[in-house]
Amino acid sequence: MDTFVERRARALQAFAGGVALVPSARTMYRNGDSSYPFRQNSDFHYLTGFDEPDSLLVLAPERENERSVFFLRKRDRAQEIWDGKRLGIERACESLGVDAAYPIDELAARLPDYLVGAASLHYAFGGNAETDRIVREALETARVRTRRQGRTPQTFVEPSLVLDEMRAIKSAGEVAILRRGAAITRAGHVAAMRHTKAGAYEYEIQAILESEYRRSGAQSTAYESIVASGDNATVLHYVANRDRLESGALLLIDSGCELDCYATDVTRTWPVDGRFTPEQRELYAIVLAAQKAAIARVAPGIARNEFHDAAVRTTTEGLIDVGLLHGSLDENLELERYRDYFMHGTGHWLGLDVHDAGPYRDAGDLPVKFRPGMITTVEPGIYVHRDLDCDERFKGIGIRIEDDILVTGDGNENLTAAIPKSIQDLEEIVGAGVRIAAAAL
Repeated sequence: MDTFVERRARALQAFAGGVALVPSARTMYRNGDSSYPFRQNSDFHYLTGFDEPDSLLVLAPERENERSVFFLRKRDRAQEIWDGKRLGIERACESLGVDAAYPIDELAARLPDYLVGAASLHYAFGGNAETDRIVREALETARVRTRRQGRTPQTFVEPSLVLDEMRAIKSAGEVAILRRGAAITRAGHVAAMRHTKAGAYEYEIQAILESEYRRSGAQSTAYESIVASGDNATVLHYVANRDRLESGALLLIDSGCELDCYATDVTRTWPVDGRFTPEQRELYAIVLAAQKAAIARVAPGIARNEFHDAAVRTTTEGLIDVGLLHGSLDENLELERYRDYFMHGTGHWLGLDVHDAGPYRDAGDLPVKFRPGMITTVEPGIYVHRDLDCDERFKGIGIRIEDDILVTGDGNENLTAAIPKSIQDLEEIVGAGVRIAAAAL
């Protein structure tokens, strides 16, 4: 609880002069009375650690009392029989460390009180129509009350302007969760490597991968797993995962577990037969070199664009060396010819969301500089589509290598470094699995 009390204290300082409203996620129904798995809103989780739907946090720094207030569901025995126990109003202040707690049904009646005296309102309109309506009506009520004296919010600000900056720097506790998530993700990827063989289906490998996550304690995947063999690996967000693994092909898996709401994001690519072909080996070596060059540019004080530039430069050099690009390095970089083969960015912030909160540009519209506690993915790739006018030997090859990099005080730490990615390690692990499968026939 202390972690969330401390975060709310910092948020109260940042929201000085105003009032902030941060709602929870809501239960979403798939059909009838069958709901999608509930996943808490990331900002709400960051400030509360509370995992129930239909709740809302009010932060009112200008009030003498009730500066941190919770609205949540009342205990309801009939509903709890179906959906599980609720915290309830009576225990909320003690359990959550807030000043006051009220039933969510009283939000509309009580909210105007918190708006009176506030100069600004920090609330993200558009998330839920019913909550938006309550907030608008509360503003109207507060304005009527202060028509002759007092003030109500005249400025409306996205709370993300404050919360994104807070969430960008991970605490030691957050990093500890991410380390455990990385270890679980390693177990899943290694299990997938060991079970890879020609004739298996992508969904079979996905099942092995994700069952390892659950067996190791993760609540879910952080996003839909990409299990892409052969030409499917050249599709960046391929998630059908239905095709058969063919001999001589590569298998690209982009998957990470979600542990306690924190995401891991890892990609590895390996040969189905346990042995890279010469062409696969050449391109894999380029991607691995590009990733190493990019990771070396993740450190405090370095502008965020530099690690992408390093990956692009190394990739372009490699593509020229193998004959997929022609002309000078400078010419290819200037004309961005590499984008036929490497068309995406080299990374994104990581944390409570797989594409996590945090600014990419500073107040001067320049790339932000890395600071200790930030976490970014580093994920260069090469994708040779069949319709490209290039050497036939490379067509259909898709390779990406992705790790999760923590910025430290004097450099960086690769949180997912233990997941095998060298050519030798991959051939040993996958090859051993292939040999065991063959012996069992």
